[in-house]
Amino acid sequence: MKIIAVDDERIQLEELEEAIKEAIPDAEVISFRKSKEALSYVKELKTKNDSVDLAFLDIEMGGMNGLELAKELKDIYEKTNIVFVTGYSQYAVDAFSVPACDYIMKPVSKDGVLKGLERLRNPIIKNNKRLRVQCFGNFDVFVDNKPLRFSRSKAKEIFAYLVSKKGTRCSNNEIIAAIWENKNDTESLKSQFRQIVADLNYTLKTEGLHDILIKERGYLAVVPDKFSCDMYEFLKDGINSINNYKGKLMMQYSWAEFLL
Repeated sequence: MKIIAVDDERIQLEELEEAIKEAIPDAEVISFRKSKEALSYVKELKTKNDSVDLAFLDIEMGGMNGLELAKELKDIYEKTNIVFVTGYSQYAVDAFSVPACDYIMKPVSKDGVLKGLERLRNPIIKNNKRLRVQCFGNFDVFVDNKPLRFSRSKAKEIFAYLVSKKGTRCSNNEIIAAIWENKNDTESLKSQFRQIVADLNYTLKTEGLHDILIKERGYLAVVPDKFSCDMYEFLKDGINSINNYKGKLMMQYSWAEFLL
């Protein structure tokens, strides 16, 4: 993910850049104190058939302000996601007169950046296949061919269950019954489940993969087109790929015993 950060105040720009890198560790972040320099950089990218995925723009700047810069950026590449950064709440209405994802208040924090990511208007296509899911043998997940670390084993198992459903919406109760098969469905267990789902969502967000998990009231699902998966490839190719995939699916999970 290529991101630009623009603020004419040095210290505030450094704080913004630090918050972005903390929230999206793998992102390429390029910072500017002058709007014209940022604009020149984006124009140069266009000549190379490249573009900026996301722009964090301070609104109140000398010369070309953030609103004016946003309009220029949209003219160059209309799918650039814009998040305005401001210390003045009265700018909220003006900010949304330009097609923007969000506006966040200073001082910018990691949580503020993550909040902005939740409202991206345009999907970042470059990330679509960064996630690779392995189902044959033990279930595992890789980002850019590096194992993805889940904060809890149950978060990984919930993700595995959703992958096994191939994009079908699954109710919270269904997931709980499958994964905690020997436990009573109590309020305490439901609360634990919600916290684990929040952890799973946070893990994906920190990798810039926020659009893979769909959360609706009482339901969860994954978007199969957003990642590669050996089980999906096997189901698609059938007998032609049978020699490429051997062994049981998701061997560490009892509920996966009868998959396929």
